Amino acid sequence: MPTKTLSTSTVTADHKKGQKAVELFRAAYNKANLVEDDAQYLNENPEFPAGLADLIKRCSISNQFANEEVASTYGYLSGYIKPRDVAWQSNCSRELFPGVGFHDEKAAQMAMPKGAEGLFVIPTWQSFAKLHHVTTYAEAVRIVLAKLKETRKGQFSNWRENEMDSAHLRETAWKAEAMATIAEQQKDSDLLVIPAQFGIVHRGRSVRRARVVIGGKGFGLGAFEVGIMLLLHPERLANYDDLWIDCAGDEFKPGGERVFSRAPIFFFHGGRLGFGADGVGGAGGCYGSASAFLPQE
Repeated sequence: MPTKTLSTSTVTADHKKGQKAVELFRAAYNKANLVEDDAQYLNENPEFPAGLADLIKRCSISNQFANEEVASTYGYLSGYIKPRDVAWQSNCSRELFPGVGFHDEKAAQMAMPKGAEGLFVIPTWQSFAKLHHVTTYAEAVRIVLAKLKETRKGQFSNWRENEMDSAHLRETAWKAEAMATIAEQQKDSDLLVIPAQFGIVHRGRSVRRARVVIGGKGFGLGAFEVGIMLLLHPERLANYDDLWIDCAGDEFKPGGERVFSRAPIFFFHGGRLGFGADGVGGAGGCYGSASAFLPQE
């Protein structure tokens, strides 16, 4: 469990950080030397609030790795639109993995954060691992990948088959902490209800750029979570031209390397689903990081 509580509170103009921004606006306004007619026109100009909102949005995201973004037209070609009903996902999870528990009914009624496609039902990997008598995150991922191969009737390739252990695959600290916080909020249910998106929000961004843009508003999902989402929504990735899915919530270290320099990825090639790992600094239009949103306090 984490040693601190993640803050998801919204900062307003009355917050000390918001007050600093208001002071900057006041200083800039005073330097503009507007006469009364200019000030009135500014107040009435419909472009002003929209432009101000856009400026706030752009300037509140770090420019780190900003050059690792490319235009992308890839999307959800195979018919996926949004996640299925929470109750359906919960029931299907118990069919796929007999013995898994239930979700928090109250969590299924949460407000939808901006950018989320809907609510996804995902087991905690710890409860999942206990059910399957394994002890590590990497082992839990391996079980999910085996189930993907089974449900896709063998049409699945794991390009990292011999590197599915803790020496090569691990969660990012931020994702692990965020998932633990959500589990605590949802009364330690086996199945967590999580607002998330399947990659399109961050299409065209490198993994590390997506991590910067996500910031503290949410977290990248890992191979375990994305694998579960694909089991419940196989239509999301069923064609070569579907947007492929980066797992920004995990880190991967190839054999022979000293550092965790890559991230897992789900792709589609040769008529089958594939799993591998790629560098975190490359931006491609056919990739997008799946991410989740922290429930508001």
